[in-house]
Amino acid sequence: MSTTIGRSVRPTSPTSPSAVGTGPPPEPGTSGVPDRAGPLPAGALRAVGRLLTAVATRTVALLALLLVWEMAPRLDLVDRVFLPPFSEVALAWWELLIGGQLWSHTSASLVRSGAGFGLAVLLAVPLGLLIGRYRPLADLLNPLLEVFRNTAALALLPVFVLLLGIGETSKISIVLFACTWPILLNTISAVRTVDPTLLRLARSMDLSPPALFRKVVLPASIPTIFTGIRLAGAVAILVLVAAEMVGARAGLGYLINSSQLNFAIPRMYAGIITISAIGLLVNHLLLTVERRLTAGRPDERG
Repeated sequence: MSTTIGRSVRPTSPTSPSAVGTGPPPEPGTSGVPDRAGPLPAGALRAVGRLLTAVATRTVALLALLLVWEMAPRLDLVDRVFLPPFSEVALAWWELLIGGQLWSHTSASLVRSGAGFGLAVLLAVPLGLLIGRYRPLADLLNPLLEVFRNTAALALLPVFVLLLGIGETSKISIVLFACTWPILLNTISAVRTVDPTLLRLARSMDLSPPALFRKVVLPASIPTIFTGIRLAGAVAILVLVAAEMVGARAGLGYLINSSQLNFAIPRMYAGIITISAIGLLVNHLLLTVERRLTAGRPDERG
C-alpha cells in the first residue's frame, strides 16, 4: 500500500525557475557567461603592428647614437673631458631645468626667434605673392633680391650690431633678415609654378583675376610656401644662437658660449640638445599646420 502526500508534485520544466542550476556544469575555464570583450580583430592587430614598426624605425637610429655617445667615453675611445657620456649631459640638463636657468635661457631665445620669424612671415609671404603674380614688379626687384639672398646673414651681424646696438633689436633684425629669403623665394616659386591646367580651367569659368588668385593660385601655392616657412623656422634658431654669442646676457647661444668658456662641458652639450629639441618641435608644429591647411587636397604631402 503506497502512501501519498496530500499535494501532488508537478514535474519541473527546463525553463522554470526551479530548474535554474540543474543543467550541466560549465566546462573548466569558462564562467558560463558569454565574453563581451573578444579577441582584437585582425585589422586592429595589423594597425598596432604597423605603429610599433614605424616607432621603432624612427627611433632606432637615435637610440644607437645615444648608446655610442654613452659608451665611447667610458671605453676611452674619445676623451671624456671634451665629450662626456650622455648620462652626464642628461644630469646637467636636469640640473639646469630644476634650477630655472634652462627655462630663462630658452624663453629668451624663443621670444627673439619667434619675433623675427613672425615678422618675416608677415613680410615675405605677401611680398612673394605680389612678386610672383606681377612680372614687372619681379623684373624691378630681382637684381636686389639676388644680391641679398646670396649674402650670408651672419656676415652682416657686425653691421646689425653697429647700426642697432647689442640689444634685442639687432638680434631680432638679423633673424628677420635670415628668415625672409627662404619664405620669399619659395612663395615666388609657388605662385609661378601653379599648374597651367588649373589656370585654364579657372579662366574658362570666367573667374575674375582676384577670384582666380584667391580660389586657385593661393590654395595651390600653400605647400611650397610652407616648405619655405619650415626652412625659415630652422634658420631662425641657428642664426639667433650665433647672434646670442655676441653681446648677449641670456639665451641658449649665451649658455653654450659661457659654458664652453667656463669649461662646463656637460652644460654646453645640454644647451645644444635643447636647441635640437626646439628645432624638432618647431618643424613638427609647422608640418601639422600645413597638413591642416592642405587637408583633402590631392597634392597634400605627408
